[in-house]
Amino acid sequence: MPNEFISNKITIGNLPVGGHLPIRIQSMTNTPTMDTEATVKQIVRLAEAGCEMVRITAANVREAENLKSIQSQIRKRGIDIPLIADVHFQPKAAEIAAKIVAKVRINPGNYSGSFHKAKKYSDAAYHNELVETANNLKPLLAICKQHNTAIRIGINHGSLSDRILYRYGNTAAGMVASAMEFISICQAGHFGNLTLSLKASDVKTMVQANRLMVSEMLKKGFYFPLHLGVTEAGNGTEGRIKSAMGIGTLLSEGIGDTIRVSLTEKPENEIPVAIKLASFYGKRQKQKENIVLSEYADIPKHKRNEVVLINPSKRVSGTSKIVRLFYSDIPFEELILRAAVTFNMAYENASPDGLLMENTRKSSKRTYKETALAILQARGLRFTKTEFTACPSCGRTHFNIEKTLEKIQRKLGNIKGLKIAVMGCVVNGPGEMAGVDYGFVGAGKGKVNLYKKDKILYKNLSEDEALEKLEELISG
Repeated sequence: MPNEFISNKITIGNLPVGGHLPIRIQSMTNTPTMDTEATVKQIVRLAEAGCEMVRITAANVREAENLKSIQSQIRKRGIDIPLIADVHFQPKAAEIAAKIVAKVRINPGNYSGSFHKAKKYSDAAYHNELVETANNLKPLLAICKQHNTAIRIGINHGSLSDRILYRYGNTAAGMVASAMEFISICQAGHFGNLTLSLKASDVKTMVQANRLMVSEMLKKGFYFPLHLGVTEAGNGTEGRIKSAMGIGTLLSEGIGDTIRVSLTEKPENEIPVAIKLASFYGKRQKQKENIVLSEYADIPKHKRNEVVLINPSKRVSGTSKIVRLFYSDIPFEELILRAAVTFNMAYENASPDGLLMENTRKSSKRTYKETALAILQARGLRFTKTEFTACPSCGRTHFNIEKTLEKIQRKLGNIKGLKIAVMGCVVNGPGEMAGVDYGFVGAGKGKVNLYKKDKILYKNLSEDEALEKLEELISG
C-alpha cells in the first residue's frame, strides 16, 4: 500500500474534492424530505457547524422533485453547500434528482433490484443481469453528464446484490467487486465524475474493503475519490470510537477524500467529530502519538490493575505485550478518537495482549478502563456489554430512533455477548444488521418490525410494544 492514495480532483457543485485538497466533511438530514422548512433549517444548522456537503433522502419521485424547493430555500438564506440525493430502488427518482442537486448517491445492491433471495447464477445469467443493470443506469449517466452532476457509488456491506452474494459472499472482496462492476458500467458510458464509498457497521470489514478498493483501483489505473464512513456506529462514546477507528485508520494511511461520522444523534453532533478526525489524520496532518509496546513485567506494579486484557482467560506472563497509550492533558472527547485509531494501528502491527491508557488530565481509572474496553469491543476483540448496531436515521425513518435507542440501551445495554440492531427503515435494515441477535427495524410511521436474527417475529408493532416484546424475548 502506498503512503498516500492521491485521487483525481473533481468538483461537486462548487466544492472541489480529491487530489491534495483537504478532507471534506459531510452529513445527512434526518427530517422528512417533504417537510421543506424542517429540512432547510437542519441544513442551515449543519452548514453553520462546518458541514460542507449535505445528503437528503429521495425515496420517491415526489421527494426528488421537492429537492428543488429545498435547494432554492437554502440558496435564499445564503447557504451554497452542495446537496446530494440519496436514492434507493427508484431509478426515476435518481434521474429527477440529478437535474437538481450536485450529486446523486446510488446503492448498487438496491439499484439492480436485489432483494436477497439467495438466487443462484450461471455465468450467462450473471452476465445478463450486469447488462440489464447497465441499461438501467444509462439514462442516469446521460442526465448527469448533461447537468455536470456527480455520482457516488455507495456500497453497503449489508445490501450487496444477489449476484455478488452468490459469487463472493457478504465480504469485503464482494464490496470491491460490486464497486468495480459499476465503475466498468460508467467507464463504458464515458462517465467519470464518480466518487466511491464502501461502508460497513463492522470496523474491520470497512477498513479492509477500502484498502482492497485502493489496491484494485491502482491495478486498473483508477483514481476516484473515496468517501469514508462506518455505518450504524450508534451513539455516545461507542459511536465515536467506532467511527474514529475506521475513518481515522484509513485517513492516517492517506486513504479518503470525504468523510461522514454516522451517529444516532442530531446530525449537527457529527460535524465536530468529523472535523477533529480530519484535523488529526487528514492529508498532511499526520498525528504523532506517544505509543509504547511494553512487556507486562516492565509495567509498574501499581499500574498493572489498569491493564485491560484482550483475552482475559489467557494467562498473563511477564512477556505479554501491552500497548501503552499516554496522553498529556487532553480533553476526553479528543482522547477517545485518537486512542481508537492508535490502538487499531498498534494491534494490526504487533498483535498485543492488552491495552493500558494513561492521561495526565485527572479522571477516574474506571473511565479509562471503560474506554479501553469500548475500544476492544469496537475492534471486535472483546465484548463486555451489549453490542449495538444503530443507523443515524434519515428522512426514511418514521419513529424516534434516537430516543428509542437510548431506551433500549438503558434497559438492555449491559448483557455481555448480546447484539441488537436498531434500524430506521427496511431499505438497508435487514441486510445491514447481519449477525445480530435481535433487530428493531422501522416499518412505517410509528411502526416497528421485530427480528430474531434474520427472521421477522412481529410486524407493525408500536415502539412501546416492540420494546416490551424485545425484553420478553431476551429475558426468555
